[in-house]
Amino acid sequence: MLARDVMTRNVVTVAPDTPVSEIARLLLEKRISGVPVVEPDGRLVGIVSEGDLMRRVEEGGARRGSWWLAMLGIPEERALEYVRTHGRHARDVMTRQVITVSPDTPIGKVARLLEEEHIKRVPVVEDGRLVGIISRADLLRAIASREEAPPATADDRELRERLLRELEAAGLDYHPYVNIVVSDGIVHLWGLVSSKAEAEALRVAAESVEGVRGVDSHLAVLPATAHL
Repeated sequence: MLARDVMTRNVVTVAPDTPVSEIARLLLEKRISGVPVVEPDGRLVGIVSEGDLMRRVEEGGARRGSWWLAMLGIPEERALEYVRTHGRHARDVMTRQVITVSPDTPIGKVARLLEEEHIKRVPVVEDGRLVGIISRADLLRAIASREEAPPATADDRELRERLLRELEAAGLDYHPYVNIVVSDGIVHLWGLVSSKAEAEALRVAAESVEGVRGVDSHLAVLPATAHL
């Protein structure tokens, strides 16, 4: 399953000159935690998150009186910080170095990216233009929909039952976001698990079932932030 299969296509966006106050209202009204900033041609130029706005609140007043002293002969970063905490438009407060994926990125890689980068959403970009966005909720909906299993033979059904019994005996039987499909003696594991160790345990259990010819794992680790 690829990013294009699970991404939200009707993305809420703002323009670079959108006022910060309007962005804050938009996040509240849409109940979202971030919004991409795009040019009229659809080119992604940044993203404004609730974290960007919170830093503005936390830092904006604390240094207002002495910012100009710090800026005299001080590195460029200090000037940029002042713009981010005092600017009035999206272009002033947005994060410009945006982590993105392409429409053909496997969802397993997307899940790992969210976990490793500690982000809640990732824009999907094609030729520099925003075509969608993937959030943790999109990943969970994809897993909830489950992969459709191909027609199973009697032997395949028996192998699946054996595996389920093995998992139950080992205390590994509760997997709300995992789907097990057996086709022609091959066990296919689909879904999200809470850790790499859990994915490995499922693979080992499948391989241990007599009659299984192979295991094809499509499991991805659920982002740590999804447990919050």
